[in-house]
Amino acid sequence: MQAFLKGATVQSTRSQKDKGATGPSTEKKAKVVPWVEKYRPKCVDEVAFQEDVVAVLKKSLEGADLPNLLFYGPPGTGKTSTILAAARELYGPQLFRQRVLELNASDERGIQVIREKVKNFAQLTVAGTRTDGKPCPPFKIIILDEADSMTAPAQAALRRTMEKESRTTRFCLICNYVSRIIEPLTSRCSKFRFKPLANRIQEERLLEICEKENLKYTKESIEALVRVSEGDLRKAITYLQSAARLNNDKDVTECAVIEIAGIVPPKMINKLLQICFKGTFEKLEDAVRNLVDEGYAATQILSQLHESIIDGDINDKQKSVITEKMAVVDKCLSDGADEYLQMLSLCSVIMQQAFQNT
Repeated sequence: MQAFLKGATVQSTRSQKDKGATGPSTEKKAKVVPWVEKYRPKCVDEVAFQEDVVAVLKKSLEGADLPNLLFYGPPGTGKTSTILAAARELYGPQLFRQRVLELNASDERGIQVIREKVKNFAQLTVAGTRTDGKPCPPFKIIILDEADSMTAPAQAALRRTMEKESRTTRFCLICNYVSRIIEPLTSRCSKFRFKPLANRIQEERLLEICEKENLKYTKESIEALVRVSEGDLRKAITYLQSAARLNNDKDVTECAVIEIAGIVPPKMINKLLQICFKGTFEKLEDAVRNLVDEGYAATQILSQLHESIIDGDINDKQKSVITEKMAVVDKCLSDGADEYLQMLSLCSVIMQQAFQNT
């Protein structure tokens, strides 16, 4: 038994020596962070294109009181980034964790969470100074991201908490659809609409990232990124990073951006429309089958067909018939209908309208 224990102790000391030998030599790897997080605004001044919100937050940073806030608008326009940047400036890195409670859609946010977690956090009083001696507002911030996915009873419970704890807590509700927030909550908040980012602003930010990452790019690729992201800067940055990883040590090209974004090449859409306007039903069947078999999403095809039809040379009456059919097809697709049959149904209506024109 003694021999067995001795053997075990010898082995453990050896393994500890081995660990000690390998420990210092292995250097810590640099933390790999997605570019969306890496280039997230660190202060309010870095927030792009949202002048009204930035002006209000700057006043509060200068010492004015902060109202309850409601940020709404399309995704990727800087809603969460703006309030987090403002909170970091208000509280500094040390107090940020203690003074800010962020609840996202991934967290459970039913009525029980509002009654317990939010209420308990809101009731705590805080000092008006920071650890570094700088002045600090005597209130905390609760950020409720994706607030439009909260249940109506939870929103109703929140309004009373918001009113009672106004001395010690400020709330910031963030959502995509302001119509899903109950009226008593919207009346207690200053509302700010975040606009989709202008193409020029997106181009500037993407070019800045390309310079910092030493990326080779073409002018067409940046234009394609702006076009496919539709005002969503987060989407544009994610596509840029994916394209850079796909074409390592090569230029980021327009083709790579289109491939990553899952967009149907414009040539294929034009070919499909040409068959609709001048071809036969058999050719149309093959073209639609080919598009679906290539793996392109029917909703993406529908979106691009809509753009082409609106810009097309057919009259307004025909456009109205086709777009009405598009609305029906979109609803059917969201209900889980067969993609091939729905696209064939739409294209046959386009063909029917085209032949009425001749």
